[in-house]
Amino acid sequence: MTAAENVCYTLINVPMDSEPPSEISLKNDLEKGDVKSKTEALKKVIIMILNGEKLPGLLMTIIRFVLPLQDHTIKKLLLVFWEIVPKTTLDGRLLHEMILVCDAYRKDLQHPNEFIRGSTLRFLCKLKEAELLEPLMPAIRACLEHRHSYVRRNAVLAIYTIYRNFEHLIPDAPELIHDFLVNEKDASCKRNAFMMLIHADQDRALDYLSTCIDQVQTFGDILQLVIVELIYKVCHANPSERARFIRCIYNLLQSSSPAVKYEAAGTLVTLSSAPTAIKAAAQCYIDLIIKESDNNVKLIVLDRLIELKEHPAHERVLQDLVMDILRVLSTPDLEVRKKTLQLALDLVSSRNVEELVIVLKKEVIKTNNVSEHEDTDKYRQLLVRTLHSCSVRFPDMAANVIPVLMEFLSDNNEAAAADVLEFVREAIQRFDNLRMLIVEKMLEVFHAIKSVKIYRGALWILGEYCSTKEDIQSVMTEIRRSLGEIPIVESEIKKEAGELKPEEEITVGPVQKLVTEMGTYATQSALSSSRPTKKEEDRPPLRGFLLDGDFFVAASLATTLTKIALRYVALVQEKKKQNSFVAEAMLLMATILHLGKSSLPKKPITDDDVDRISLCLKVLSECSPLMNDIFNKECRQSLSHMLSAKLEEEKLSQKKESEKRNVTVQPDDPISFMQLTAKNEMNCKEDQFQLSLLAAMGNTQRKETADPLASKLNKVTQLTGFSDPVYAEAYVHVNQYDIVLDVLVVNQTSDTLQNCTLELATLGDLKLVEKPSPLTLAPHDFANIKANVKVASTENGIIFGNIVYDVSGAASDRNCVVLSDIHIDIMDYIQPATCTDAEFRQMWAEFEWENKVTVNTNMVDLNDYLQHILKSTNMKCLTPEKALSGYCGFMAANLYARSIFGEDALANVSIEKPIHQGPDAAVTGHIRIRAKSQGMALSLGDKINLSQKKTSI
Repeated sequence: MTAAENVCYTLINVPMDSEPPSEISLKNDLEKGDVKSKTEALKKVIIMILNGEKLPGLLMTIIRFVLPLQDHTIKKLLLVFWEIVPKTTLDGRLLHEMILVCDAYRKDLQHPNEFIRGSTLRFLCKLKEAELLEPLMPAIRACLEHRHSYVRRNAVLAIYTIYRNFEHLIPDAPELIHDFLVNEKDASCKRNAFMMLIHADQDRALDYLSTCIDQVQTFGDILQLVIVELIYKVCHANPSERARFIRCIYNLLQSSSPAVKYEAAGTLVTLSSAPTAIKAAAQCYIDLIIKESDNNVKLIVLDRLIELKEHPAHERVLQDLVMDILRVLSTPDLEVRKKTLQLALDLVSSRNVEELVIVLKKEVIKTNNVSEHEDTDKYRQLLVRTLHSCSVRFPDMAANVIPVLMEFLSDNNEAAAADVLEFVREAIQRFDNLRMLIVEKMLEVFHAIKSVKIYRGALWILGEYCSTKEDIQSVMTEIRRSLGEIPIVESEIKKEAGELKPEEEITVGPVQKLVTEMGTYATQSALSSSRPTKKEEDRPPLRGFLLDGDFFVAASLATTLTKIALRYVALVQEKKKQNSFVAEAMLLMATILHLGKSSLPKKPITDDDVDRISLCLKVLSECSPLMNDIFNKECRQSLSHMLSAKLEEEKLSQKKESEKRNVTVQPDDPISFMQLTAKNEMNCKEDQFQLSLLAAMGNTQRKETADPLASKLNKVTQLTGFSDPVYAEAYVHVNQYDIVLDVLVVNQTSDTLQNCTLELATLGDLKLVEKPSPLTLAPHDFANIKANVKVASTENGIIFGNIVYDVSGAASDRNCVVLSDIHIDIMDYIQPATCTDAEFRQMWAEFEWENKVTVNTNMVDLNDYLQHILKSTNMKCLTPEKALSGYCGFMAANLYARSIFGEDALANVSIEKPIHQGPDAAVTGHIRIRAKSQGMALSLGDKINLSQKKTSI
């Protein structure tokens, strides 16, 4: 075991700037100084011994002049001193002076002060010399009967440690502690005693538990937690004991302590897969989520519920608890709500979908009444999407959901309104019976829509799905109402001129007031600026969009007008009415064209929009059957194809998900009968407590280790050359939020190296947690030094440094060996993730850092190159396979990934194969990376460049 891996009981802060004192001055302070100077001298002695100094001359001085003192600070420091000082001679025999120390501690174990007794007992847990402990055993036993609980609980710990290390010193320890446990009243003492029995003599622990199994609920939470651990371990090792203790676990689900309830629920799930057990555990988890205020706790417990759902047998039980799970939505945290809605959506079935929709509708209405908050809009968006998914899976629900959601088309939050619009578009296409209802509701809210993007979508839906004469007339009325008085240019000019008249009428003085002091006329803008707000308020929505220069909506309006005019012509036989309607539609388009060419809008109309409106005018003037087909049939077919492709893709992903979860058993797989399984075979199941302990220590056993190529040697970095006086190499272990460097240092000289220190520094978003302590290396000796580095964000980091040391006996300055740099790979923190197209576009617009990488490779196949990029960057391709299939000489794909710190990374791959250069031409193009932070964008770009270089070798 290396020095760094030894159990550490005490952390001592060492100031490195001061000069080490001489042994003579320390001896003088320890002999003749007052209590304060003796305390300081003792601290210096401890630090020097920790740094590898041998101070044998001071041992007797400390025993004579410091050990008899009663000062509490000195007594604490002496405990540290006796822990670290060498207690044996070179041949391994105990030093004679230690007998005096042993006697002093026997007196401390009988001291009237309970703190001194207790801290001495704690110190005895750290001693590894049986000869020192043997004379103290009667005093340790006597401490079990002390009046104070602090002494008793430390006495139990001391007896447990001594029994574990030197059983011959106290062979009757389990019996002694069992008797102590039966009579003990203090919760912490009972917990320590029970803990000892679990590890030292499990049968006695079970005997004790059997006698008081009905009183378990009355115990303190610390003891209850240990009981849960014992029951889990016993049932894990011997499944036949389950029936004996499962009732106790059920009772502990009612404990007042959240920690006990959580552990009991987790244990119950591992011990029994009966529906009643799963339901009780899930109910316990839900109560914990609702009652606990800490969002981190809520998220952890939600993850446990999601794990339960992953088991096919448990899913049915959880489906009955969907309404209870939805109670978690009362939490204001968005992340908790997001996970809860996803879980509820995964569990919803035809039996409870109606109740789910009622709850979600109530939540949607609640968000309308809440004062605007940053997360309210996002929560509303989540609710809309969940309702959308429910309606797609259970079409009967759509009629209940649509009227509530369509109120949100007039919402100020464009994202939520856009989600509603997308839902409405899908519903109106898929459910023929709802078309009348949707069109009716759309006409109701049409005038209140505030966002131009939503207005455009609403226009398209109305134009596409208005099939009756009355609906077409209603749409035309709404458009006229939203456009205001036409022709627009003339009416606007009149309005501007008309606003002068009221000004003149209101003015009390003569008309000459319109002339300035300098004799010039006041400009029009100066007059109109006195009442701008009134003019803005009076302006209808569509007119407002056009005057703001947004003519894309005008192109959409022209298409809508063309569709409804062509449909009206087909529906109405009367020629006069046909001509009248078509003429009105053409007049609206012409007036918009006129407005676009005038100087009234803030921005002039674009050529594309002019072309579109002109085309629509031409179509209406000719009314050819071909154009009628294109406008009224093929547009809808395109939407139908898109929606069916999307639905097929969703079904495929769901099928893949369900295939993953279905447990497949091969015909020749052995069947395991629990009753026939030998005890030693039961250990194949993993111990959850052991796994959680390993995870906390960062020693998780990864599945990749089965691969011989994935051994530790692949991650070893050589830091110095073989000819350097000190050779060093590091194993880099990445453990989520921190990096552990295990550095092997070898002294290749024939000298003793003192104060050998590994000095590290970091570049990037890395932070060194603590400085590694100095070592003394004997000739040709080696040691392991561990250093922890915290990682705060996803970017390439560099760790660099050197090793400095003194050569004993040399008069020269400190020697230094410079180390090679260690590069931390960004790929350890990036994981593939998914998001919707809308979210991707929104993030693409928001992220400010972009890195454009030019494709430079010798690969000749577009798809191979894309797969290579996905593999080397850990990103996920969002573009569906159908869109990438086939061969046309170019390819565009969107990639997405998220770091473990919650940072998003987007990439757009635009590549082509220059066909004119022949079949062996390399792929060319660009990859654009966008991220919120500069480090992420640059690091990903570097990674792509590096992987390209590797392939082009």
